[in-house]
Amino acid sequence: MATRKKSLLKVIILGDSSVGKTSLMNQYVNKRFSNQYKATIGADFCTKEVVVNDRVVTMQIWDTAGQERFQSLGVAFYRGADCCVLVYDVTAPNSFKNLDSWRDEFLIQASPRDPEHFPFVVLGNKVDLDNRQVSTRRAQQWCQSKNDIPYYETSAKEGINVEMAFQTIAKNALEQEAEAELINDFPDQLRLNSENNRPSNADNCQC
Repeated sequence: MATRKKSLLKVIILGDSSVGKTSLMNQYVNKRFSNQYKATIGADFCTKEVVVNDRVVTMQIWDTAGQERFQSLGVAFYRGADCCVLVYDVTAPNSFKNLDSWRDEFLIQASPRDPEHFPFVVLGNKVDLDNRQVSTRRAQQWCQSKNDIPYYETSAKEGINVEMAFQTIAKNALEQEAEAELINDFPDQLRLNSENNRPSNADNCQC
């Protein structure tokens, strides 16, 4: 049997404070949800191994703080990302309006090789709540205007569309990494070396 090639994919989750970024990551990685809100300080990450197109992929999912005072830390976390997930709360219109700022800030700080085609995925979270303020159509139109960004409506609490959304995230991140390999023969080596410098307990998700 042929050995599956392993890949390390770096995924960044961005969005306003309290839209559910940590909850989405926890639901996907650990199948857990907590009603207790605790703001992320700076950034944290979890890893999950999945198979995409017969490749074993380790997704390193970075959960970043939504508060303004932590945004200056962004450049260190954004660099080397293979996919960026933009999250808003369907009951909070301002969190949707701020997607433009989050997207622009990421492109400035991460400086991807091809910003026009860098893979984003948008998640409209908290669809389990009754007081929706942002319509599906409005969100879809915004995504279409930004080069047809994939869009999913999710509930971290109920687990709605979370698995499906992250499958798309993994697939798009893998395609991004494959394109990078065509330009540069050894990005994985560089990326893995940089990851080896991280604390050994980082793989144990503390989110």
